[in-house]
Amino acid sequence: MEMGIAEEYAHKLATDRNMTDIKAMAADEIASCLGVSKDDEIFTGAMNALAELGQRRQKKRSRKITISRKALDDDDMDLAGTKFNVLNHVLVPHQELVPVEDEESALEPWGLLTTDEETGEPRLAKELLPKILITDPVVQVIKETVERKRDAEAGEGEDAAPLP
Repeated sequence: MEMGIAEEYAHKLATDRNMTDIKAMAADEIASCLGVSKDDEIFTGAMNALAELGQRRQKKRSRKITISRKALDDDDMDLAGTKFNVLNHVLVPHQELVPVEDEESALEPWGLLTTDEETGEPRLAKELLPKILITDPVVQVIKETVERKRDAEAGEGEDAAPLP
């Protein structure tokens, strides 16, 4: 009714139907439902009102701007060679890989040398050291550094297996 259709015809059109069903109806069905011919002014007004309703509810264009992945990669291309090294950060304590034969001398200042209860031999209490995960960024940098050094020593011809 608020769309410009007379109340009588709006009731005829809406009886036992929702708006989706009315929009899905063919022009002949709407004309027969209203009880008028397709040339009648009432039919034309009803069709115009239904068309206007469909346009009014159309989705508005989004003003969102989409940036492609390639454009982002192009912007970051100049930074591709430089990677943040966590080892250089002021809050990260000194960390390094120590060969097994040098473990005792490297860990001596912390008094980790204990006697084994079962054998009575001296051993390092490695369980007292902090647990560090392989996913830690510092560990990743150390691993990459060691792999690069090992690859450089191995030369071009040999394939060196990556560290776990």
